[in-house]
Amino acid sequence: MKEDFINCGIIGYGYWGPNLARNFFANNKFRLKGISDINLARLQKARDVYPEVLLCEDYRDIIKDPGIEAVAICTPVFRHYDIAKAALEAGKHILIEKPMTSSLKEGEELLEIAAKNKVKIMVDHTFIYTGAVRKIKEIIDSGEIGDIYYFDSVRVNLGLFQHDINVIWDLAPHDISIMNHLLGVNPIGVTALGADHIGNGLENTAYLYVDYGNELIGHIHVNWLAPVKVRTTLIGGSKKMIVFDDTEPSEKVRVYDKGVEIVNGDVDSIYKTLVQYRTGDMYAPKIDNIEALKLEVDTFYDYIRNDVQIEADGEAGLKVVRILEASQKSIKNDGKRIQL
Repeated sequence: MKEDFINCGIIGYGYWGPNLARNFFANNKFRLKGISDINLARLQKARDVYPEVLLCEDYRDIIKDPGIEAVAICTPVFRHYDIAKAALEAGKHILIEKPMTSSLKEGEELLEIAAKNKVKIMVDHTFIYTGAVRKIKEIIDSGEIGDIYYFDSVRVNLGLFQHDINVIWDLAPHDISIMNHLLGVNPIGVTALGADHIGNGLENTAYLYVDYGNELIGHIHVNWLAPVKVRTTLIGGSKKMIVFDDTEPSEKVRVYDKGVEIVNGDVDSIYKTLVQYRTGDMYAPKIDNIEALKLEVDTFYDYIRNDVQIEADGEAGLKVVRILEASQKSIKNDGKRIQL
């Protein structure tokens, strides 16, 4: 029986497009049929790697091709909505780079168009498909760390300044998508502070506080002006704690049997409530080294062909945009809490 493969196209061959193109090309469930980019030098690079693939400057040539069933959109975020809308209205399934859109309104409209045309939206929240994050999710779901108290993440470096989005829209989607995925509950409020030290109107340093209710809080620090690269997440639980350091070459995830226990003091005690500290062992679980994008592309196929439920669908993408937009609104209002 012939493999029911999917013909696909890539729109945008800049930073991320080549990575997706490589994975689509290597996957026998897909056939990479077309690549589009407005930059001729990038198209020449694509031609050197994929001489038999159709190359074009106008993305509409990819969308109009009746033989292409799915499209990956790897352009700057300000172009996402127009390209995605055109692709969805043409009956194409889409895999769209993070963040899904530059506004909540745009994201909601794309979901409506997808539902109307009976096509699928997947968002490229690549980190949730990494071995490290999948292992953390497994540990959390097993109940090993108990009730989660907080999610605290730092993503900083002396980074590439964007000309169209601030540091929140550039870096925080990674951590927000991971946080939403691991915590599994919807946030109820956002507070954020940020600063523009360059004077271009775009914050280069920001702090986000996300309230998930029931004393569960998420905190994300993003910064383009740090002297070192830090990619660290702490997850505190009632039983154990997790440290995820994405810069570590081997032991990216460590589980610590550390915490506190609350005990009642006796009647004559000065303190009616006592805090006892608990220190136990640490271990680093084994993590598989399957490339996240390979797993993501496999999932995209199953989403289209088998209608399987996935972690990074359009609704998940919309939840990330909702937090991003609320964070931006909070910053512009001097850290005012924005209800979700």
